[in-house]
Amino acid sequence: LSSVDFLILNFHTTSKTSLSQTPPRNIKLLLLILFCVSFQVEEIEKHCLELFARDYKYSIIHNANGEVCGHYPRQIVFLEYECTDVERDRFESTVQITKLQDLVNRSKLARCRGRFVCPVILYNGKHICRSSTLAGWGELYGRTGYNYIFSGGADDTWTESEEVLEDDSAVRNGDSQLFDKVRGHDIKLLRYLSVRYICDLMVENKKVKFGLNVTSSEKADKAQRYADFTLLSVPYPGCEFFKDYKDRDYTAEGLVFNWNQDYVDAPLTIPVCFTQNLNIDWTQYQSWDLVEQTQNYLKLLLHIINSDDESGLLVHCISGWDRTPLFVSLLRLSLWADGAVHASLEPSQILYLTIAYDWFLFGHMLPDRLSKGEEIFFFCFNFLKHIVSEKFSAVKKLSLAVCFVSESRDRGSVTSLSSEFSLITEEAGGASSLTTDTVDMFSSQPQASSWCPLLSERQARLEAVREVFLAAYSSTVGLKSSAPSPSGAISGLLEQFARGVGLRGTNAIV
Repeated sequence: LSSVDFLILNFHTTSKTSLSQTPPRNIKLLLLILFCVSFQVEEIEKHCLELFARDYKYSIIHNANGEVCGHYPRQIVFLEYECTDVERDRFESTVQITKLQDLVNRSKLARCRGRFVCPVILYNGKHICRSSTLAGWGELYGRTGYNYIFSGGADDTWTESEEVLEDDSAVRNGDSQLFDKVRGHDIKLLRYLSVRYICDLMVENKKVKFGLNVTSSEKADKAQRYADFTLLSVPYPGCEFFKDYKDRDYTAEGLVFNWNQDYVDAPLTIPVCFTQNLNIDWTQYQSWDLVEQTQNYLKLLLHIINSDDESGLLVHCISGWDRTPLFVSLLRLSLWADGAVHASLEPSQILYLTIAYDWFLFGHMLPDRLSKGEEIFFFCFNFLKHIVSEKFSAVKKLSLAVCFVSESRDRGSVTSLSSEFSLITEEAGGASSLTTDTVDMFSSQPQASSWCPLLSERQARLEAVREVFLAAYSSTVGLKSSAPSPSGAISGLLEQFARGVGLRGTNAIV
């Protein structure tokens, strides 16, 4: 297996936050599992640090035993400045790592599950950060020290049902002092990281369970503590919506979220300064399918980080481990394709980094999501075909380098995923440059062989990442679906998964 294959296989079969859900039968087995998992995580973290070091000088926020956050990396990378080219302008951070560590320790209770504001991408000296949403009253009072009540949950629905619910009347009667203190630390951390823009992906103003509020958000803060920040409400469907994506043979075109559900109460709210230059009719957002919605939100995020030379960006959903890594990963890959971040990394290396760091080490629970068919992880990397256009480039340039018989289409092909997997798995070596788009072009233009459009460097790089991912995914998750299982339930699940992604080609992996 390649390094990416091994990573996805490990990600598929284990989860940092799920070790306690299925207790081993004896202590010897427990120690063996803990040793193997610990070794695997250590090796993955080590490789991530090596990849970061190719282009950046960084410091470490220490989280060895999960004392800061139980489902964040044990070594949280704080990128200081780019270091690959001594002649290039450097944007050195003025942040002192010891002070940052102190601010993190003080502010972690402000956010749901303790998932504090964490810088993960450095772009032109500005930090792109991730976190969960704001914690509610009950969670603040329920947490003492290192409270992991949320870390063992399989998903938002399961764990949030365990929360102590927020009592708004108690808050109004004087307990807001706790919010002032804890959210005050959160605001200090945001300011220390020079974050000005906060993009909230929640479709709710507050997460509601059993008719009561269990989490909050900046836009719902009654005391207007976050008024000095530019708040953007960009509601995006949760991971459960991606079961519909899987059930439609992994076709996102035409898949529209139902905005009329009772719990959806957060409207799209974007400052006019960000809507004027994008040529997007934001009033129509509820009619967009999943492709157009994701494209437009990504354009918005890229526009924000390019509109201000000094201020950073925070992206979050509820827990910060499904929708948040989707957009963090797309941002990292899009900026990498432009040569703006991680400039020295090859396609397989940037893919490894974003899967390992943005998804696995920050707590995305792939086994749980796969068991429910909520395949937001797969959607992320398959979606790269929809952002190859220069319209998504943060660096406006004309770079036409590679002659390749293919169409450059923003929305990609609507052909089912199974045909694309067949093209990839049937090629020797597993990763072919021949895509369904190529076949579409030949069929629609009989004279296509007489001309050869030039593929932009951006498109070539993103398509290379996607091809490596599809090949690795088919040989890991696909390998599992082709092997016999003694468990009928597991066998049935994997059989359904194999049929869904179309690993039934003539050269099916066995």
